[in-house]
Amino acid sequence: MGKSITDKEQQVTYMKQRLSMFLDVLDAIEPESTELEDIDRLIAMVDDLDNKMQQFKNRPSTENE
Repeated sequence: MGKSITDKEQQVTYMKQRLSMFLDVLDAIEPESTELEDIDRLIAMVDDLDNKMQQFKNRPSTENE
């Protein structure tokens, strides 16, 4: 596994990148041809984002306070 991100700025940047990827996928979906698997994948992406956010919230920061 990779190194944990403990810097709050890096965490925000990571979440912005992941959210941007999600929005790109959402924009690419054609409503007329969307299948249940596509919706399931979108839900999984949202769940992944939520899980990562929870990890970041519970992770101690290395920033000087």
